[in-house]
Amino acid sequence: MLSVSVAILVIAVPGLLTGLAAGLRGWALAGLAPLLSYAIGGLTGPWTAAMGVPFTPLTYAVSTVVFAAIAFGARKLTVRRRNPEPEPGLWDRRGHLAVATCLLFAAAVGAYAALLGMGRIGALPQGFDAVYHGNAVRYIADTGDGSLFGTGHVNWYGDAAPVFYPNAYHLLASVTYRLGGAPIPATLDANTVLLPGLLALSLVTLVREFRGRAVLAGAVALTAVAPVMGVYESMDRGPLLPFALGVTLTPLAAVALRRYLERVALDTGLVLVLAAVGLLCIHSSTLFGGILFAGPLLVQRWLSGGVVRDLLALLPIAVVSLLVAWLQLFGALGLAESAVPYYGWPSEYRATTALGALLGFQHYEPHPQVWLSVALFLGIVFFARAGSLRWIGLTAGVTGLAYMAVASSNSPIVMALSRPWWDDPYRFFSMAAIPLTVLAAHGLASTQAWLRERLPSRVPAAAIAVVVLLGFVVLSNGLYVRSNGARVYTGYQGQLRVTPGEQAAMEELGRLAAPGEWAMNDRFDGTAWTYALSGVRTVAGHFDETLLPSDALLLAGHFRDYQTDPAVRAAVRRLNIHWVILGKPSSEPGKPPYQPGLVGLDREPFLKEVWRNSDSVIYRLVG
Repeated sequence: MLSVSVAILVIAVPGLLTGLAAGLRGWALAGLAPLLSYAIGGLTGPWTAAMGVPFTPLTYAVSTVVFAAIAFGARKLTVRRRNPEPEPGLWDRRGHLAVATCLLFAAAVGAYAALLGMGRIGALPQGFDAVYHGNAVRYIADTGDGSLFGTGHVNWYGDAAPVFYPNAYHLLASVTYRLGGAPIPATLDANTVLLPGLLALSLVTLVREFRGRAVLAGAVALTAVAPVMGVYESMDRGPLLPFALGVTLTPLAAVALRRYLERVALDTGLVLVLAAVGLLCIHSSTLFGGILFAGPLLVQRWLSGGVVRDLLALLPIAVVSLLVAWLQLFGALGLAESAVPYYGWPSEYRATTALGALLGFQHYEPHPQVWLSVALFLGIVFFARAGSLRWIGLTAGVTGLAYMAVASSNSPIVMALSRPWWDDPYRFFSMAAIPLTVLAAHGLASTQAWLRERLPSRVPAAAIAVVVLLGFVVLSNGLYVRSNGARVYTGYQGQLRVTPGEQAAMEELGRLAAPGEWAMNDRFDGTAWTYALSGVRTVAGHFDETLLPSDALLLAGHFRDYQTDPAVRAAVRRLNIHWVILGKPSSEPGKPPYQPGLVGLDREPFLKEVWRNSDSVIYRLVG
């Protein structure tokens, strides 16, 4: 668990220091700290790369000092005004302790669900996207290249067009990898098990900022980690690690926005800029998701006036954010206009079926998460009690309708509007789950308040809260921990794209190869993980076969012709290929067992077999 502890320090400490310097305290400081850390790392990597400075743990530490100093200066220059006082009796010491208890319990349940699916910290995620993230973390740690196009070089090198990818997730994970010393799979898993707890913390911070009762904050911590489509589906599918991270931090957009609009000043403005830029640095779609989530807050404010005031206050925030994050913004715009194909995803349901999936918290699971649906129903019944959080109902409506549109339609307008999320129903379902869980928590808290009003006054309110929240935990079978773990299981152990034998071969290649030597490999047999697991670069660095380098295409089709084809030999020399590694033949539908240039290599005289197990073989080039 050392890697988990190191990941917590890497994610928390820089944001805590910067938040303290900016005047954040209490739950706002705790909740916003991870997002501030990702903003610091996400900005530092690309800007230091532009200056020719490598991104390392030391660079990250120095940039933390710089950001904390800027925050301290902004705080000192701010005309101090007292923040609005909490409502009388809001969150006394027992309330804070109760909320913290619920949060820690929820984080433990969420981490346990993730571990149930993984089996252990260090399990290799098996999805299509995971290999990119693993290789990207290794690349940054090895090279110090924190640029927005650097992580794509593992697969798109040479004459291939550079590939943009927001890299705050990879930058901080590379620091965890270098400080903790754990292998790349353990580094990825250490970050993944924290996701449910981060979501719970974000939503508790949201409730606290909007003056919700402690019962509501405790309830939202519990409901945050219960829905399967909140973060667990993203662990299973891909896994979509930067997207899932962005989802967990999205509610903080509303926290930073409200703090700024309630007191327009340099310190609150700096926090809002860092929050917006942090979401953008994690993933381009996360900033748009934050706008979808927090936009209804502005609608609620503007219904009572103040539109012009708020717009004028937000204008400098937009300008400063554009200046600070122009590398990320122009990279994202370039990706949208590039030759990378955009096909979207086929519609999966009729609109009515999609609505039923939302209300049942059930995507592709065999059974709906009934007790979450019951809590959501109660939240709708008691919606008038939501107070300053009423806008969350509009957020649920907007994100829910967006999911229904993407899930049921492939019309050009839907495809165009959903491009930041690749028209992916899974991602829209995850975004819609967040406000729905807040409404479900509101249902539980309002039930407690309703019972308190009707039961004899000698019955303590705290006892009623314990009964309601504990009852929800029990009825939901421990916040659906086992069914959520079963969903994660399919992404780690259910279907092995990379077998333990293949993983052992890739690690063995790391011991055999000299620094700088590359290996020829098949694109679809799992050996694309070689760089992340061993540090040895391979011709195929991803399962993705889009817009590949010409050398990769040539070798995939003709490597077996090494002795007779001068072009193949020239490509081998350019890439410094000394090894060949093959795993189990691909069983993916529509794919050949191996690429044509790698068929029959055991009979080629220019290769010498040096290592083999039941799943893999390693050859050394001797020609």
